[in-house]
Amino acid sequence: MSIKNTLSRFTQGMAAAALCAGVISAPAAAVEKVRWQVPLAFPSHLVGLTTPVKHLSESLAAISDGEVQLRYYEPGELVPPFEIMDAVGSGKYPAGYTWVGYDQGTIAALPLYSGAPFNMEPPAYLAWYYEGDGKALLEEIYAERNIHPMLCSIIGPEGAGWFKQQIASLEDFQDLRIRFAGIGGKVLERLGASVTMVPGAEIFQSLERNTIDATEFSQPAIDKMLGLDQIVKNYIMPGWHQTLTTSHLLVNKDVWNGLEPQTRALLEMGCESATLKGFAQSEWAQPTALRDYEKEGVKAQVLPEPVLRELEKVTAQVMNDIAAEDEMFNRVLTSQRNFMKHHAIWHGKGYLPRDFYRYD
Repeated sequence: MSIKNTLSRFTQGMAAAALCAGVISAPAAAVEKVRWQVPLAFPSHLVGLTTPVKHLSESLAAISDGEVQLRYYEPGELVPPFEIMDAVGSGKYPAGYTWVGYDQGTIAALPLYSGAPFNMEPPAYLAWYYEGDGKALLEEIYAERNIHPMLCSIIGPEGAGWFKQQIASLEDFQDLRIRFAGIGGKVLERLGASVTMVPGAEIFQSLERNTIDATEFSQPAIDKMLGLDQIVKNYIMPGWHQTLTTSHLLVNKDVWNGLEPQTRALLEMGCESATLKGFAQSEWAQPTALRDYEKEGVKAQVLPEPVLRELEKVTAQVMNDIAAEDEMFNRVLTSQRNFMKHHAIWHGKGYLPRDFYRYD
């Protein structure tokens, strides 16, 4: 090889090396600046339910070097909890963090996403949501409201509520004045209860003033934060009416479409991370809360299986009635039921029966 060719190849190699070094050392493309005010439906300290929004905001700020900042506001500071969807859809605020079941009066299918009776447990729900029809159907639902939704928290089953008397049969629900959310509330109405929807911040006062006889809200650790055990000592389990609870980050669709692709990806990944973090926080907190209840004299009654079976029958009737009247509810319910039927072989054979996991 000639000296000329050798120098030529050496020069080319040096140029290529310099180019690679420049690419490697070049800073990543700057993330656009995002400054959002985000109203919350629940107080920000409720473990697993709203604490993920703190993880979300801190993670986004850290990974974007402070360019993406979500400042969240407690319930009522910007808008009342029941008005978050409208505030986001109209563009009054760019985003909101909420329990979408609050809007079941406007969109019948939403309780199937916020937590439905006798439905999937969290692992199966996540499979249906991310790998099945769930995410696409929810985006279709909200598109008409000018909103882009993102799952941003999931926790396990709630308690079935705080009752002054034990529940031994369906007749015990007759004439109860009870705060109950979602489709479970419609089930209890069919059983003769007088159901009202009270925001979480007002439940303690409603029980204290005897304007309601019983209530459900969330999981043991969250109910303890609200002080419900200070008034009622009879706690009913399991949460047949909500086998899981989700929270969502709702983003105005015009705002969402105006973001750069990498910013949208950051927000999506941030919510996925927050969902995992919130579930871990929640599962860590519940056993401690239940053991504290035992020490304090709170009686956690497990509903007899015959009562649960009867509640399941009434639930199926209620859901079938709603499905007959609302096309989207029917589409989502059918998708969930088909996946549950398909998933049952794994759920039933792959996991140990629950009585292998004992505490007594």
